[in-house]
Amino acid sequence: MKPKIKIGIAGYGIVGKKRGECISKNQNLELVAVCDRYFESTGKIENGIHFYSDYKELLSHGIDALFVCLTNDVASEVTIAGLNAGLHVFCEKPPGQNLEQVRDVIETEKKNTNQKLKYGFNHRYHESVKEANKIIISGELGDIVDLNAVYGKSKVVTATGPNADWRSKRKIAGGGILLDQGIHMVDLIRYFTGDFKEVHSFISNDYWGYDVEDNAYAIMRTSDGKVAMLQSSATQWRHDFHLHITLQKGSIILKGILSSTKSYGSETLTIAYKSDNEQGDPKEKVIHYNHDPSWEDEVNEFAKAIVEDSPIKSGTSGDAYKTMELVYRIYCADPIWKKKFNLSYD
Repeated sequence: MKPKIKIGIAGYGIVGKKRGECISKNQNLELVAVCDRYFESTGKIENGIHFYSDYKELLSHGIDALFVCLTNDVASEVTIAGLNAGLHVFCEKPPGQNLEQVRDVIETEKKNTNQKLKYGFNHRYHESVKEANKIIISGELGDIVDLNAVYGKSKVVTATGPNADWRSKRKIAGGGILLDQGIHMVDLIRYFTGDFKEVHSFISNDYWGYDVEDNAYAIMRTSDGKVAMLQSSATQWRHDFHLHITLQKGSIILKGILSSTKSYGSETLTIAYKSDNEQGDPKEKVIHYNHDPSWEDEVNEFAKAIVEDSPIKSGTSGDAYKTMELVYRIYCADPIWKKKFNLSYD
């Protein structure tokens, strides 16, 4: 039996601990060390796991792979350090504060071809999303005509505790609701349609008044005419996840997304079938989901790629870059917002 892959987690907050739970369930992985700025020294926590306050100490612990669950301002720095240390790296979204940081990661990846690099875009692994993709690929409902997407919550800052407000600070986060949460929907839109030729947008921070956006509205068109409309919002008093995909022979509607807070409602996939005889009330099939395998499935795919020395299938650096690029194109399509924060995507 092969020895287990020794894992270190940089950033042991809510997300880091959730990844730790997934790691513990994989027979090929063993969590041996973690680091977080809130640890005042070094020592051991439960199950003999070592802890450090500095990620550089973590990299020297003798680990094989690194999970980066840190704030946006240091995510790319630690990812690069991990790759240069000869480690496989799994980094949470977003891949950085800006495109330049992601390009630096990709250049480092090219120099470390034996390492696996995967980005955590777990929404692709939700069962409703996977089923929607199967239907689209099958062609049974024809080609996509358009998409209408809303992903919103009631605040920019929803966590509590010391420095929990970092998402409201441009210096740390790099962006607001679009970069933090909306990037998941941007990634799904790209996943289903491909890349966009035209992007138009309105971006604002009028409600909460932080130096990052609390609302982003975009309308985009691909080279073959598919249109996507997106609202990413921190003023949705009832949390909302809704993706309506219109195809030539019907519609696919993803409503709700299973989460730890349960605040986005139940996760459903509705398939509506176009009929020449219907009057705007077509025959529908509704599928309900009560299990979220996304976090575990991502970790398991990463582990499999390491064990089998196989390519990363989803969440590659190229995927992450294109999704990040589209986020920045949305930012820059609003000339007022672009000028206000001196943004670019070149």
